[in-house]
Amino acid sequence: MTIATWNVNGLRTRLDFVLRWLNERQPDLVGLQELKLPDEEFPRKAFEDAGYHAAPYGQQGRNGVAVLSRKPLVVVRRGLPGQEELGARLITADAGDLSFTTVYCPSGKSVDHADYRRKLEWFESLLLHFIEQHNPRATMLCGDFNLVPAPIDSWKKAAGVDFETADRFEKLLAWGFTDLFRQYRGPSAEEFSFWSRRVKGDVLFRRHQGIRIDFLLGTADVVKRLRHVKIDCEYRKKKDGSDHAPVLAVLRDDTPAWPRP
Repeated sequence: MTIATWNVNGLRTRLDFVLRWLNERQPDLVGLQELKLPDEEFPRKAFEDAGYHAAPYGQQGRNGVAVLSRKPLVVVRRGLPGQEELGARLITADAGDLSFTTVYCPSGKSVDHADYRRKLEWFESLLLHFIEQHNPRATMLCGDFNLVPAPIDSWKKAAGVDFETADRFEKLLAWGFTDLFRQYRGPSAEEFSFWSRRVKGDVLFRRHQGIRIDFLLGTADVVKRLRHVKIDCEYRKKKDGSDHAPVLAVLRDDTPAWPRP
């Protein structure tokens, strides 16, 4: 079973690109972020034709998350309780024996901006949500977290880490989640999932000057089934792609559709 997360940075303009990726990688369960379109414009039929059930939680022009699944989905929650003002940023669905949540966390802009405090509050609400809504089934939380957990996750090392937001991430891990990439690749693996396209010619990607802000987190029942994790940089290289790379994990004994390193 292959599970993935991907900030597509605008589904309307990248639908064909996403469908091509789905066809080539064949994931079973996907969390998408930053759709930037409302539910009524979500291309449900295109995903159904590709073999996926789809559950979106959209918003006009910004934010937006969705779950795609080969198996039927049961939507459990749309939106983070108490944080509705910050937009469509969380959706939870049950897919088979797995509780699956995907999030697009606030950026917070800079530490001296009012949105920064709202970002910290959003993460506190996210942690409280899992504490209060504990589900005994295997659980995954994935998405664009808009934070760097540790110096190894930024090309700037410690200078790239905001330790207040990193502390919120650590509290999610302390609750019971494991960072599947770090679990599989080890503490010294220096790989990134985001490279800004604001620099002309995509220089940052070619120089490996990125950050790791896109995560697949799983509870113990997920970790014991973990077989492989990959940041799919091939789909970040393409000029019509998102500024984020997809992140994929294989559970149980399935063989990934992409080569092992």
